[in-house]
Amino acid sequence: MSEEHEEEVTYKVADKRKFNADGSVREGVTLDAPPPEKPRQAAKAPAAETAESEASTQEFPEGTLPVGDLGDDLEDDLDEADDTDIPGARDPASFVNFLSTLATNAAAALGAVPHPVTGKRSLDLETGKYWLDILGMLKDKTKGHLHPKEQQLVDGLLGDLRMQYVQLVRATEEKLKAQAAAKFSGEDILGKKK
Repeated sequence: MSEEHEEEVTYKVADKRKFNADGSVREGVTLDAPPPEKPRQAAKAPAAETAESEASTQEFPEGTLPVGDLGDDLEDDLDEADDTDIPGARDPASFVNFLSTLATNAAAALGAVPHPVTGKRSLDLETGKYWLDILGMLKDKTKGHLHPKEQQLVDGLLGDLRMQYVQLVRATEEKLKAQAAAKFSGEDILGKKK
């Protein structure tokens, strides 16, 4: 090839980074304040979905859950698992500690223990069901591979949590039915005006 057809291409690179490698602001750079967040507009949902979502996540003051407290049952189940009987139970990464973490998440979602940040008990049935499904899957996948005490612990925790979940779902359904009954009367249905 001839040198006549080759053109030398030059590129200009502009460094637009606002910070130096050490994290300090570069010279001549001004930082703009972040734009204020706009409130999110919720799409209008049908009344049934709204009522269901309100019932799905609720906050309760200390000691006012619609059904009995599960926190003591969880502690009893975890205390029954004597660490000396289960090999490796004292290890922070043991199966017992992992199981305890999952069960605590499920219990918190079901309102059995207060939220660590707010200190309030909240009820989130969808999240509670998610953690119950995880524990159920773990029970199925580890069947026959656990120490008898570990299996007993899994069965006890999962049984207690499932019973609590069913009680909460029933209580929530009854509450929704009562709200719907109070909202509408026979006069509303028949079209009579007062």
